[in-house]
Amino acid sequence: MENNVDSPKKEDRGVNKVSKIPVKIIKAPSPAKPKWLKVKAPTGHKVEELKNVLRRSKLNTVCEQAACPNLGDCFNRGTATFMILGNFCTRRCPFCDVAHGRPAPIDKDEPKRLAELAANMALKYLVITSVDRDDLKDGGAGHFSDCVRQIRNAVDDIKIEILVPDFRGRMEKALNALSSDLPNVFNHNMETVKSLYRQIRPGADYEWSLQLIKSFKNIAPEVPTKSGIMLGFTETKDEIKQTLYDLVAADCDMVTIGQYLQPSPHHLPVSKFVHPEEFREYEEFAFGLGFKSVASGPLVRSSYHADEQSSSF
Repeated sequence: MENNVDSPKKEDRGVNKVSKIPVKIIKAPSPAKPKWLKVKAPTGHKVEELKNVLRRSKLNTVCEQAACPNLGDCFNRGTATFMILGNFCTRRCPFCDVAHGRPAPIDKDEPKRLAELAANMALKYLVITSVDRDDLKDGGAGHFSDCVRQIRNAVDDIKIEILVPDFRGRMEKALNALSSDLPNVFNHNMETVKSLYRQIRPGADYEWSLQLIKSFKNIAPEVPTKSGIMLGFTETKDEIKQTLYDLVAADCDMVTIGQYLQPSPHHLPVSKFVHPEEFREYEEFAFGLGFKSVASGPLVRSSYHADEQSSSF
């Protein structure tokens, strides 16, 4: 069996990852990071304990792979977002620190190991995400379903949120696979506004992502739907509000709005650090549109305190 958790080589990240995207990155100095974006370094007994457990279980977390600024907070809470289907992505999104490369074959034992870890940790809420797997006929949706099924068989009363890629070109097969073992929350991130898609999400499509959310809601109306966007590129207030409106029109129930942070000097630069007051403005606007749950703030991420956000359902 091939091990999908081998560390990606350095050349799979940074400048070599983003060098072939259609819109070239123009390097520019980012504004000084404001005080409200300071976070504690990811240290502590629980952080090291969980990292060791993950290594022994041969499992990945997006917390580590995407260099999430909330890693220390979440790990010290004993929670994590697990990243399945390996740690090599078939896309080259210039905002993301996950490595690009040719993925290994699906690790068919991964759902079992994830279920065993969830049981051993007595988890009550679990988020599962993945890299993009454009090499698979269903985009990896069947593997998501296997994970959901085996976790539910191993842990009573656990809630499972899946944060899925766009399954572009494979929506019908993906939704058929996901419908066999429904999650408690279905999450797919829009990431940014429509005008920036070609630059920020090469290989993705704004309307396709909206349709994925709406189509899942059509087949599972009882399951809350969720999405997230990042701020701090060159988007305008009107574009942000339009994206929120489009999500509501696509039957999205929950939304997260956070600040983009540049993973390395080779990634897209930050154009603006959005003030917490502006995040509160978007929160009020989103609730006014009809979202049932909104998390909006500089350090908010799509799965940050996901258990709390879903508590209203």
